[in-house]
Amino acid sequence: MIRFVLSFFGAFFSWLVTAAVFAALTVGAIFWMYSRDLPDHEYLAQYTPKMISRIYSGEGRLMDEFATERRMFAPIEEIPDIVKWAFISAEDKNFYTHKGFDARGMAGALWDAIRTRGKTLRGASTIPQQVAKNFLLGGDRTAERKIKELILATRLVDTLPKDKILELYLNEIDLGFLSFGVASAAQTYFNKTLAELQPEEAAYLAALPKAPYSYHPVKNREAAIDRRNYVLREMFQNGYIDKPTLDTALAAPLKTVQGGDYPSFKGSLPPRDYFTDEIRRQLSRSFGEDEFFGGGLTIRATEDPEMQLAAGTALQEALENYDRNQGIWRGTRKVVPREALASEEAWRTALSEADVPRDVPGWLPAVVLEVGEKSARIGIEGVSDDADGHWIPSEDVTWARKRQADGRLGKTAKVAGDLVSVGDVVLVAALANDDGTFKRWSLRQVPEVQGGFMAMDVNTGRVIAMQGGFSYQSSVFNRATQAERQPGSSFKPFVYAAALDSGFSPATIVVDAPIEVDTPQGLWRPKNASNKFYGPTPLRTGIEQSRNLMTVRVAQEIGMDTVAGYAERFGVYDHLDRFLANALGAQETTLFKMVAAYAMFANGGERVEPTLVDRVQDRWGRTIYRHDQRDCVDCKFASLDPGAAPRINSNRERVMDPVTAYQLTSMLQGVVQRGSGSGVRLPVPVGGKTGTTNDAKDVWFIGFTSNIVAGCYMGYDQPRTLGRGAYGGTLCVPVFNAFMKEAVAKYGGGQFKVPQGGHFIKINRFTGERLPDDVSGDFVQAEFFRDGEIPIFGIGAMVDGGFGMGQNLPLYAYGEVGGDEGGTTVTTATGKTKIIPKKADFGTLSSGGLY
Repeated sequence: MIRFVLSFFGAFFSWLVTAAVFAALTVGAIFWMYSRDLPDHEYLAQYTPKMISRIYSGEGRLMDEFATERRMFAPIEEIPDIVKWAFISAEDKNFYTHKGFDARGMAGALWDAIRTRGKTLRGASTIPQQVAKNFLLGGDRTAERKIKELILATRLVDTLPKDKILELYLNEIDLGFLSFGVASAAQTYFNKTLAELQPEEAAYLAALPKAPYSYHPVKNREAAIDRRNYVLREMFQNGYIDKPTLDTALAAPLKTVQGGDYPSFKGSLPPRDYFTDEIRRQLSRSFGEDEFFGGGLTIRATEDPEMQLAAGTALQEALENYDRNQGIWRGTRKVVPREALASEEAWRTALSEADVPRDVPGWLPAVVLEVGEKSARIGIEGVSDDADGHWIPSEDVTWARKRQADGRLGKTAKVAGDLVSVGDVVLVAALANDDGTFKRWSLRQVPEVQGGFMAMDVNTGRVIAMQGGFSYQSSVFNRATQAERQPGSSFKPFVYAAALDSGFSPATIVVDAPIEVDTPQGLWRPKNASNKFYGPTPLRTGIEQSRNLMTVRVAQEIGMDTVAGYAERFGVYDHLDRFLANALGAQETTLFKMVAAYAMFANGGERVEPTLVDRVQDRWGRTIYRHDQRDCVDCKFASLDPGAAPRINSNRERVMDPVTAYQLTSMLQGVVQRGSGSGVRLPVPVGGKTGTTNDAKDVWFIGFTSNIVAGCYMGYDQPRTLGRGAYGGTLCVPVFNAFMKEAVAKYGGGQFKVPQGGHFIKINRFTGERLPDDVSGDFVQAEFFRDGEIPIFGIGAMVDGGFGMGQNLPLYAYGEVGGDEGGTTVTTATGKTKIIPKKADFGTLSSGGLY
């Protein structure tokens, strides 16, 4: 019997040993099979996670940030112990002792799964296992992935120090609200740095990896507190915090940004605008979207915040004034449901969710709560209600007619109820009395008409301000860089620049007379804006008074190939079609390109590339892009002689002869002094050119001082006429003027630099005739001529472009020195006084001794 028992147990033991051996071989084979094609874990030693790219102003102010994963990398040395302890207690309390996996924890998880027949499945993954899963494997819940995870976890522990593994984990983990890593999460939930976190706050962050979106601090508050308190108790049991600290932390309320207990970090940033979004667009092309959104770039922008505010204000005021003058009320077309008006809390919640722009200074969203006999009561976002309430009075609405649902216009409003109804979401602004006290609330609306504005340094190309529309939040389309529009007469300086380099001078006489051009579409008969013709006229007057016919004749004379070459060299177009109509700005381009091209007039003809970025640094602080490539010769010295400035060598390409640049700049000064840009009023010399296209669908003004160039464009996104009285000089010049007053106050300005290689000769600006050096008067213009050039003055230098000139054409524009509507007294080239009779023609004047 004993032998039988011993034999039985011996056989059983042999079977057990054999089974164990086979099981070990099987497990070994499985692990060997899965270990062959595992990802390389060693690259984790050079971990470069996706990080936030940030844009700073020139003064170092944070302007914006971009990321697909909002992460700020924190080295393990900078992560406080309380944060490490919280995550170790929540996720892997044996982290510093195990070899990559926790066998006891895995057994407990397996037992729970068996005991509940698969209803309770909890993870038993250690931090090394989670690192392996997050970095190398993915989140598939399969046995194969788990085996690979175990193998990689042991390899990680053998390869990397435990602190490095913890660093990887704490910077990679998703903690909700697009916050990856503990540093970003501390900012997102508490608007604090890691060093500022309290134990209960660190514990809440450590509660999130299990299910970040299941422990929302507001929507799932109780579950979030329970999980936080569990982590705190684990920290106490593991010896990381003492009993008083535990009791204090358990009793602390859960205060977060989401609960309104702390201000939001994002709320401290200025609203995203056209400037930073254009940086995003350009750098995404240059570096690639992956690098821009995840490379942790530090970008130093060229924006001047003061100038950006001035640009936005100037353009917004002009667009709003134009829109208000149209007298049409459209509102926001947003409505709050009536049931949401039952309580203040309800309507404020509904109003906060309304999709209306909140980036226009001084404008606030509001909802109409009540419409009275004459006034309408409103509730205003961010403004507390009072017993009397806030009202839109009847006197605020009499400017408008409401656009009905069928597109028709209603009658002119007399009371607030003619424009608004209960539940309407509106925009309002506070009006003030002359002494600054509150006057009343006034309705506002985003204009239909749009526009763009841009200003830059003429010498460096640094864009100091850019406004791509009325409001970025109402339309992200950047009309300064993306809108392709006809520049109209603002293109003419490039025609005249080509002419000046082709033997013309500012005194060259060009015939202003009717033209007919045979085209495949039929006869083209360009006209001057006045529908008048002025006969032989100096080139200067042609640009000052924006004469279309003279411009076409000049383009015909020098050839459209020459004009196109200049336009392409200056970067206005990549390719300009060789049609005469394009000499008048018929082909579309962008404000960005036009302003950059005008900068080359102002700086004496050197190429300058516009930039919104001074410098880009990578995540390690290395400069990977710098705009200014000039060489500072003396910057290597510790000091310079008193009063000496460092020498800077510029190797920029010359795109224009400096004499030509000065001649053109002088002529564009005449546009501001006597022509269509005469509304500009600045204390420094300024030149510029207006532009108005057919039917006033687009209006422009681009102008410059000795150091700043700025341009404005206005028009409807779907081109249509802006109406009578809409010109570059009436709509865009005020925008330029308002901005440049601020720019000149900050940056100054001076005389335009006179280049070498030329000399001045006094010319009669009305006739083109040479004058003695001692003559003075408003008819005298000192023109700049090239040294060695023998200019021909008067009729002897007349250009007609190959087109004929009709008879009995008036010579002078009305209001300049006379006109075609009556006898006028003028001063001749010899200084004598002559009377031009009514309806004077070219023959009359030529026989009267003016030429």
